[in-house]
Amino acid sequence: MSEASWIAAPGAPLRGEVRVPGDKSVSHRAIMLAALADGTSRIEGFLEGEDARATEAIFRRLGVAIETPGPGTRIVHGVGVDGLRAADGPLDCGNAGTGMRLIAGLLAGQAFDSTLVGDASLSKRPMRRVTEPLAQMGARIDTGQGGVPPLHVHGGTPLTGVEFDNVLASAQVKSCLLLAGLYADGETVVHEPRPTRDYTERMLAAFGWPIEFAPGIARLSGGHRLRATDVRVPADFSSAAFFLVAASIVPGSDLLLRRVGMNPRRTGLLHVLRLMGADIVESDAGEEGGEPVADLRVRHAPLRGIDVPEQYVPDMIDEFPALFAAAACTSGVTRITGAHELRVKESDRIATMAAGLRALDVEIEEASDGATITGRADGFGGGRVDSHGDHRIAMSFAIAGQRARGEVVIGDTANVATSFPGFLELAQTAGFSLRSG
Repeated sequence: MSEASWIAAPGAPLRGEVRVPGDKSVSHRAIMLAALADGTSRIEGFLEGEDARATEAIFRRLGVAIETPGPGTRIVHGVGVDGLRAADGPLDCGNAGTGMRLIAGLLAGQAFDSTLVGDASLSKRPMRRVTEPLAQMGARIDTGQGGVPPLHVHGGTPLTGVEFDNVLASAQVKSCLLLAGLYADGETVVHEPRPTRDYTERMLAAFGWPIEFAPGIARLSGGHRLRATDVRVPADFSSAAFFLVAASIVPGSDLLLRRVGMNPRRTGLLHVLRLMGADIVESDAGEEGGEPVADLRVRHAPLRGIDVPEQYVPDMIDEFPALFAAAACTSGVTRITGAHELRVKESDRIATMAAGLRALDVEIEEASDGATITGRADGFGGGRVDSHGDHRIAMSFAIAGQRARGEVVIGDTANVATSFPGFLELAQTAGFSLRSG
């Protein structure tokens, strides 16, 4: 295990109000579209995490002036869709798979060459899922051996719109093609077998680009302009998920989460937790940054194991580690299927969660696309687990540790800063028994 570690232990009830950081997916896209817009945009609630900052740094290097008047605020002086200029070296996406895949689409339409690199984890992640459909549009992108980063994007290649059937049901692939479509001749249409997150479509519309979209399809044509607009980023549902699960499983908890993004393509976990018996009430619904938001009050409730409906899988792919932690605390058996994508995230999340839960004496059987978890409603043992540098795995075992009968030592936690800066301090404020190791 790496030096960075946490120690979680049986916790007290979680109480009070929490506002988690801004949505990472919205933060990425806000920077990208504000950079390409005509005029100056102000972004509030920007996620001060390493992934979003990596995207910001890339656009600075591509010639975009970005001011930071205070934490969570960015003023972006857009250069227009044709105003980016070549960087003086490789563009580092850090750990951000979303950043790399979306930016690859944008760079495919530029007049100059670019190289996208990432950290050790990102450098193992599959990129053919975007480079191959981009090639159908005319793009030329070289990858590392096996289709992984670095990506060398050849500029000056005319793009042509395509009609693409996205068999993966991946919002990143869809978004990549739509962003390339801004620079393509003709219409770009993406069909999906199941609806995925529509952040890119909503934000393109907010910035004035003509786009049509509905669950399972999106279409746009090239040759238009983006207009600067102000964006308020909602609180990130994926970050809120750890508190929703923790308050559900820790007896006596009563927690209020403020202004959480409620995009229907993101909230699959909410539906699944309710099917398991969770007590989560929405109130004060509204809209921020073109996205629906609401306050969420969650109170402890005994959870039961269920067969997770596959219809919710695409809408909760980032929340599965938290669901595994919840399933470990249920009465009964939870069966997860249809989640192949978990094998190729920041880690193999099925294998990593299974190894960690087994170390805590939780019975879990892996499958290629999910797992079967036998809950321990009376709690489980302590032990040592390794997150393998995966931020969501680390935070999920911080949750599980609140119901353990002994200390849970979680190794390799440094990458939590990529998506949830300040998690440790916020969790402690809410009542978690969690400290640095």
